[in-house]
Amino acid sequence: MTPIIELRDISVRYEPSAPPVLSHIDLSIERGSFTAITGPNGGGKTTLLRVMLKLIKPTAGRVIYYDVDSRETKRLPIGYLPQKSMIDTGFPISVREVLLSGLLQGICHRPSESDLKRLDEVMELTGCSSFASRPIGALSGGQLQRTLLGRAIISRPEVLVLDEPLSYVDKRFEQQIYGIIEAIARNTTIILVSHEMSTISDMATSHLIVDHGLHTCHALHHYVPSDCQ
Repeated sequence: MTPIIELRDISVRYEPSAPPVLSHIDLSIERGSFTAITGPNGGGKTTLLRVMLKLIKPTAGRVIYYDVDSRETKRLPIGYLPQKSMIDTGFPISVREVLLSGLLQGICHRPSESDLKRLDEVMELTGCSSFASRPIGALSGGQLQRTLLGRAIISRPEVLVLDEPLSYVDKRFEQQIYGIIEAIARNTTIILVSHEMSTISDMATSHLIVDHGLHTCHALHHYVPSDCQ
């Protein structure tokens, strides 16, 4: 396989006098792979994702995207499910509008017939249809998580980045998420952070542990950092 995202010697330090959040990370994400990431709280998992997405600039190192011809490109079609804490739930926007925002390009773009058809498909898939008109500030944690997952997948992105996708959802929808991810993984590069790896790790093609540095591990069912060097 060929790389789609490459990180070269990435380090992140938020304050000059503070210890680094990430230190000397080298990582190649292969096109079509499923990378599962775990590690301790505060170990830099979310920071690593945000560096990959070019949402934050690393203190040192370089992030490279590649197109289907293995040429460097500035942009990739990426769907992103952030942690709930990063969402401003006070913003006056409905579930339907959040989902459509994953498709629309620019404020003047009107949804096409195919956009609306895809919207209906994703609302059905994620179980958002019954609360599509509600503002996001009126949602439960699980409903918001469904909405954010829908926005992440609605455009059928080449890369899907999921930060704790199982947070706040009940066990019934957790099983649906497994099915959604399994289906998407057939033709999408997936990068997923989760503390709950028992089922997801079976789907993954590679397993990484982030604890300020990067470690590989063959099995994440029982995470013991000293065994995964």
